[in-house]
Amino acid sequence: MKNNLEFKTENGKLIVCLIGHIDSNNAVEVEQKIMENMDANPDVPVILDCTKLEYISSAGLRVVLKVSKRCAETEIINVSSEVYEIFDMTGFTQMLNVKKAFKTISVKGCEVIGQGANGKVYRIDPETIVKVFTDEDALQDIERERELARTAFVLGIPTAISYDVVKIEGGGYGSVYELLKASNFAGLIINKEKSLDEVVKMSIDLLKLIHSKEVDPNSMPSMKERALDWVNFLKDYLPADQHKKLESLVSSVPEDNHMLHGDYHLRNIMYQDGEALLIDMDTICHGNPIFELAFIFNAYRGFSDVGHEHAASFMGLPYETMVEIWRKSLSLYLGTEDKARLDDVEKKAMVIGYARILRREIRRNGLDSEDGKKVVAKAKQFLADLIPAVDTLTF
Repeated sequence: MKNNLEFKTENGKLIVCLIGHIDSNNAVEVEQKIMENMDANPDVPVILDCTKLEYISSAGLRVVLKVSKRCAETEIINVSSEVYEIFDMTGFTQMLNVKKAFKTISVKGCEVIGQGANGKVYRIDPETIVKVFTDEDALQDIERERELARTAFVLGIPTAISYDVVKIEGGGYGSVYELLKASNFAGLIINKEKSLDEVVKMSIDLLKLIHSKEVDPNSMPSMKERALDWVNFLKDYLPADQHKKLESLVSSVPEDNHMLHGDYHLRNIMYQDGEALLIDMDTICHGNPIFELAFIFNAYRGFSDVGHEHAASFMGLPYETMVEIWRKSLSLYLGTEDKARLDDVEKKAMVIGYARILRREIRRNGLDSEDGKKVVAKAKQFLADLIPAVDTLTF
């Protein structure tokens, strides 16, 4: 029998590297050698590394099953697509912890076509895009986003579904989507493929569809709970009277089980074959729509109010255009052009929006830089003006 096994111990774990083919010709000897090494390393987790495994038969699967019965903490890692299919067809992926191998790709020089709270979206070829997560250890976040996207898709939200997970050259992980010749909504305006009014209408139509979906509150996070966490964080950074009023305003927002996107803006919506598709789903949650309007305000105006250059760097559009997009979006969402009504709801959105900006900048060590201090000071001033002028966040 040629050498089908390699053994090593790392971090208190026995790593068994399976090589080539494991089938009826060698399964008995493979089992014997693995058990001998497990005897020599008692009571430690076992990892079956399948990086070099090309094929496994039913006889080989029985060996894997015996290992897992002897060690409940057995992991099976770096499984190729072909071998993973065998594990999957035989039900092993439901019984054991089986992890596929990840293809490595580079996004160097690729166009950034979208950006969300937790990552950037790159076009890697005419048919394919990849969302690269900011957190380099993001596998749990990726799986969570895939589940949330599937939930939204089942509810009738036009959502791009990831078909693969990849490693990113230089570090991190990404979700891959097939979006043939699609462009984001901001690009439609920049490239003059659609008028500003057309793009705004399409985005608000989709937003209303999202907000029409009532969900199981246990299936996704509560945005009100998140907002209260932000408010609690700001306790040491706002005057006591302002903080007390802000906490009261957010606490009084009614519970709501309707879906929110959580990071809704033109660069997170793709346009393909006349259809709008959401591509950034890791922020999906449920709650009152005032929270969504606050996030939209931040994307279109809030961050740019504290630094006008943000509009061009983030959205690729001038600040004045972003202000127009925000106001038109608000008008279409509320179904009115009444200035007093729009101003009133805008102020409510601004309270939550600037509270979020303030927390974000402080958490990102903004108080340690001159630019960061300017953002913090501006956000504080906006809140000082807004909080006394708003008595409720509902509309």
